Order: sequence, then C-alpha cells, then structure tokens
Amino acid sequence: MSQSTDTIFSKIIRREIPADIVYEDDLALAFKDIYPQAPVHILVIPKKPIVKLADAEPEDQALLGHLLLTAQRVAAGAGLNNGYRLVINNGADGGQTVYHLHLHILGGREMQWPAG
Repeated sequence: MSQSTDTIFSKIIRREIPADIVYEDDLALAFKDIYPQAPVHILVIPKKPIVKLADAEPEDQALLGHLLLTAQRVAAGAGLNNGYRLVINNGADGGQTVYHLHLHILGGREMQWPAG
C-alpha cells in the first residue's frame, strides 16, 4: 500500500483519468464513487494532496472547513434532504485505501451501524 502523493485522485484532479464530477472549485473536487456503498456515494477531495487527516497541518484548518461545507453543498445538490453520513478513513486501520484525504458522502437510504 503506497502512500505516494500521486494517487488515482491526483490523476482525476489533473483529468488524466475520467470521473463523474459533480462539483469543483479552486480548492476541492467532488465525484461519484466507482464502487458505491449506498445509493448516493460521492467523494469530496482537496486539490491539495494531503495524504490523510492525521497529516493535516494547522495551516490546513480553512481547507478542512471548506471540505465540510463542500460536502454539505454537494449532499444538498444530490437531494439528500433526509440526511446522510460523512466518513473519513484515516490510515490502514481506519480503512483508508487511497492515500489522498477524502470525505465519503453516503446517502439515499437509512444508515445503520453494524450490530455487535
């Protein structure tokens, strides 16, 4: 598992590989997940290549807030009026598989926690 800053997400930002982009501004990009875990599954990524949340620095504070507000805007645009889940996986034990910080917006159904 590589923690390179040249990830599939970097390639999407540079338009080297296609993605179903639903939102973009100067700081962030949002696109549909190719392996959706819910009826609506959109990823929000910063254009700045932060490897994982644990690697964010104090100067990233405004960017991190921007990502949350972007997720709010994208979720509203996707019609998730009854709610949605935001997930950030951090590191291998947190389930992170692409080492470029990203937020998962999951919705379109009632979210449940695993039993047990």
